[in-house]
Amino acid sequence: MEIDVSRVKESQPLARSKYRFPDAASASKRGLVGMGADFAPETIVAAYRGGIFPWPHPGEELLWFSPDPRAIIPIGGLHVSRRLARTLRQERLRVTVDAAFREVIRCCADRAEGTWITDGYRRGYERLHELGWAHSFEVWSADGQLAGGLYGLRVDGMFGAESMFYRERDASKVAMVAMMRWAEREGISLVDVQVRTDHTARMGAIEIRRLTYLRRLAAVVGPAQRAASPRR
Repeated sequence: MEIDVSRVKESQPLARSKYRFPDAASASKRGLVGMGADFAPETIVAAYRGGIFPWPHPGEELLWFSPDPRAIIPIGGLHVSRRLARTLRQERLRVTVDAAFREVIRCCADRAEGTWITDGYRRGYERLHELGWAHSFEVWSADGQLAGGLYGLRVDGMFGAESMFYRERDASKVAMVAMMRWAEREGISLVDVQVRTDHTARMGAIEIRRLTYLRRLAAVVGPAQRAASPRR
């Protein structure tokens, strides 16, 4: 499977975050770390450096979580089913990186059951993409239509996969295969999928304790910038 990476940009320097996040190890059993702050690029990146990610809920957009356990996909541990392997061999789907970030995140938000991807959150990640920090993996059908994709955030040696969608069977799985292959080529050693679902479990996601995750994270990313705390 060929992956067109010609549109990927280098990450640009960010301003220092004006918020200081609590230690993720002290999060509640549900994983709630704090509430408040904003979705500025430097805020989101600082959160990820500390093992924390934004997860809007109904009635409260600015919520920050670090769940225990945490779900990851080990490098080299992606499970490819026989059917998916056939789809990959057929090469009827074309894969690009960062060719349609805005469309991918909007498609991820377009769910009949509702979505946690608020307008403020989406704008924050679109800005991160413009600055070279957030990336999308697009899967295109033979007739040039967007068939599926996923997006997420890279911070040093970690990639945090945020959400995915599909319009054709196996398209989101193809996007995940592309993401994992790209991660290996880029020297990324920690792929975070946050909370394990049936879908990610079938693809090889495992759960590890939060403290184990935080130790692994500290080994592959620089320290979180410290500056007022989101209210708790």
